[in-house]
Amino acid sequence: MATPVTIIGAGLGGLVLARVLHLHGIPVTVYEAEPSPTARRQGGLLDIHPWNGQPALEAAGLTEGFRELILEGRESYRVLDRNGTVLLDRPDDGTGVRPEVQRGELRQLLLDSLPHGIVRWGGKITGVRALDEDRYEVTLNDGTTVVTSLLVGADGAWSRVRPLLSDATPRYVGVSVVETFLFDGDTRHPAAAEAVGAGSLFALAPGKGIVAHRESGGTLHTYAQLLKPQDWLAGIDVTDAATVTARVVEEFGGWAPELTALITESDTPPVLRRLFTLPARHRWDRVPGVTLLGDAAHLMPPNGEGANLAMQDGAELGRAIAAHPDDTEAALAEFEQAMFARAAAEAADDDLYEVMFGDGAPHSMVALLTGAEQTS
Repeated sequence: MATPVTIIGAGLGGLVLARVLHLHGIPVTVYEAEPSPTARRQGGLLDIHPWNGQPALEAAGLTEGFRELILEGRESYRVLDRNGTVLLDRPDDGTGVRPEVQRGELRQLLLDSLPHGIVRWGGKITGVRALDEDRYEVTLNDGTTVVTSLLVGADGAWSRVRPLLSDATPRYVGVSVVETFLFDGDTRHPAAAEAVGAGSLFALAPGKGIVAHRESGGTLHTYAQLLKPQDWLAGIDVTDAATVTARVVEEFGGWAPELTALITESDTPPVLRRLFTLPARHRWDRVPGVTLLGDAAHLMPPNGEGANLAMQDGAELGRAIAAHPDDTEAALAEFEQAMFARAAAEAADDDLYEVMFGDGAPHSMVALLTGAEQTS
């Protein structure tokens, strides 16, 4: 009988893994720190790629459900300068291959595909330790422990499982992001909605930018991104919405009001996020009975690939375990070697933040997007 699998983290990668294991009849339990599926907003739009994310969902038997979540018309984008001048406007002509869905809806699709009880909500991990050569003890915040012989860390940037394999820690990449939401944009925030357009907006300048997406129901989801030291805003209460908003909009002084409205008119308190990454070719020597996937293994700045890679990791690991039910080490070794190569290939891509916020912005972004059109 196959070894039961313990997964830490109910993000997209961990849930795809759980679903693939379930389809193959392999016992699996997922521990998630959040108290419920609705405890927090689950990010924004994801473009699901045909070379990794879509095959992962196919392996999970969820292609039809995924297609029902697609937001039509969102594969459009526009690039503006700080004055609101449109430098590039590419409509969705129906020929795109990377459909957009909302992360929260995709996560719910995966959750709904699993039997009740596989995901243990409120299972925050306070510690993980090796008991012997191939057994691990996971301690939860209520003091209970779980012992497993097959442990997967799908627990993101600050993984509790990673120290079993690697001493690598995330480093700040120099970009701070303030996230806002405008609801019912076309009616309540028409100027901002017009600026965003039908899909994605990139309003850029050297050192800063406003990136926004049109989500379902007319929601405008915005990321004000700034090249700043890690201690930027360290001296203020980041839960003080008015103060944070004022400090952020100062950075965009002189920008077109329809762009700054995406910050100042937010219907939710602004949320500060600092971006981190692991070493570009992070890897580790094989350790019996434990592995990582997704951001826990290869955290990188957002470039459109993170969620897709995590789902691919989950699908490939699930298939490897199913293919080697009596040889866990063969399964993990096969998975890790392929995963290391995939992550390294993505890390080798050009630095997107140099394109977006370097001296050539916003024209460098126009060149990137039009070049992609010509080579696709």
